[in-house]
Amino acid sequence: MHHSTVLCCCQIPLNNAPAKWEWAYFCFLMTALGVTAGAHRLWSHRSYKAKLPLRIFLAAANSMAFQNDIYEWSRDHRVHHKYSETDADPHNARRGFFFSHIGWLFVRKHKDVIEKGRKLDFTDLLDDPVVRFQRKYYKSSVVLMCFVIPTVVPWYLWGESLWNAYFLASILRYTISLNVTWLVNSAAHMYGNRPYDKYINPRQNTFVTLGAIGEGFHNYHHTFPFDYSASELGLKFNPTTWFIDFMFWLGLVTDRKQAPKEMIQARKERTGDGSA
Repeated sequence: MHHSTVLCCCQIPLNNAPAKWEWAYFCFLMTALGVTAGAHRLWSHRSYKAKLPLRIFLAAANSMAFQNDIYEWSRDHRVHHKYSETDADPHNARRGFFFSHIGWLFVRKHKDVIEKGRKLDFTDLLDDPVVRFQRKYYKSSVVLMCFVIPTVVPWYLWGESLWNAYFLASILRYTISLNVTWLVNSAAHMYGNRPYDKYINPRQNTFVTLGAIGEGFHNYHHTFPFDYSASELGLKFNPTTWFIDFMFWLGLVTDRKQAPKEMIQARKERTGDGSA
């Protein structure tokens, strides 16, 4: 082998496009799970139980998501379900796509959100030491998980520039993750079919399902909010459910709640739009 060939082989750069995109996508998946498997299905709905190591992981992932701490996210989500699409709903979809998507974050909450929210019991959230710890150190955990780690890891491990790592794995990933979450509140309340309950606005939306790793089966979810899968089980694209099932196999998840098939079928026949 020629000396020049050896030299070229030794000078192959570690800084390569696939690595940084894969890291950014890994951070996106972790971010999403912190919301979907964590704040949403575990803490908001108590649709399954998670042991301490998993709760710690989900809390860290939730800080990477930077969508308010677990307590605040879960509080608002419970109010959303209890008073869905009324003035007491924090992101009432009847006020339009923009409001339910992002506008609700730019204005003061409607007085009904505050008044009726006070009537709900959230003590179970603060009974969890993981939730209390994350809430106490939320700002520091966000800086670390949402910005520092996504930026520093690719810089340290394979020589990515801090500039590229910051704008790809932190800023772009964060922006996309915010919007796919918000689409559950907006698009999934406006566009799609309603096979379980045609009398409520939440819909089954394939696009949202793909972006929000399984959260787009929204007509099902609002009909059976206690179901850990947030969708009818079967051959459906639901990575969050796959993750919870894998954690169950590892022994870190117990008590997965599910709607019985008979209940689902009866509800379809009674209130569904006949689309499934």
